[in-house]
Amino acid sequence: MHATSTVQAADSPVATPAPPTSDSKTFSRAFADIKAGFRARELWGHLGWQDIKQRYRRSVIGPFWITISQAVIALGLGLLYSQLFKVPVEVFLPYISTGFIIWGFISGCLSEGMETFIANEGMIKQLPAPLSVYVLRTVWRQTLLLAHNMIVYVAVVAIFFHALSNPYSLGNGVCVPGGICHPGLSWTILLAIPGFLLLALNAGWVALLFGIISTRFRDIPQVINSLIQLLFYGTPIVWPVDQLLAGGSRASVASWILPIIKANPLYHFMQVTRAPLLGQEFSAESWIVVGSLTIVGWALALVAMRNYRARVSYWV
Repeated sequence: MHATSTVQAADSPVATPAPPTSDSKTFSRAFADIKAGFRARELWGHLGWQDIKQRYRRSVIGPFWITISQAVIALGLGLLYSQLFKVPVEVFLPYISTGFIIWGFISGCLSEGMETFIANEGMIKQLPAPLSVYVLRTVWRQTLLLAHNMIVYVAVVAIFFHALSNPYSLGNGVCVPGGICHPGLSWTILLAIPGFLLLALNAGWVALLFGIISTRFRDIPQVINSLIQLLFYGTPIVWPVDQLLAGGSRASVASWILPIIKANPLYHFMQVTRAPLLGQEFSAESWIVVGSLTIVGWALALVAMRNYRARVSYWV
């Protein structure tokens, strides 16, 4: 009889288990976070509305102070700049009012979006919620502010509807050959709805991408906030592009200023929403630029979510 040993020989190959793979840095987890955020709409919807109520707590008219302040600024600057630019007030006041309203949404999403995770530090550390909830909270809050300010737009258009319903120019009020002649208010006003949806989509990736970057590098919000005022004056909000093509002394610089203006993404973001609201001419170029930026921006935001989503709670 020969005894058989149950001990494996020392030189026999030993199968080692494969190390577990982590799925924390995958696009599927990033998409799952965003989907879970949209499903939690009651949470971010309530939080966004509470932000507005908290800001105007114990105020008699509450959030309508937003509307009043917006109306006063638009009226004062509209009357002043219409005289400086020699533009009829009945077409310039709606232009500057709508510009302030849309710019308020853009700048609000940019400035508050950068600090969306920093401002929600306590909730991130205590509440097991998707990161996209805080982004949606920021965008929803800015949307509520925009809705309040749109009351100013409705009032201004109602007053100056006759001037805006006919062809007009923001150069000198008269449509001239070779200049910009806007067709006036028509059914194209409905294009403002997809225009705003594109704005909101871009606000989402801006808050997500810059929110993650700003959480890691706290100097970024200071840098961007210092540039917002420059971006305001560099974007046609209180001054019309039409005047560059209306002849006169400004026409000599139009050849090199117009390309710079059209290279500014914020100009196109303004146009896809403001132009339909004022019956201005349709610009396919602006829609293409905004659509392209939406795709590229969300691609970058998803990459940031894939790589750094799990680290945000430690960075805050």
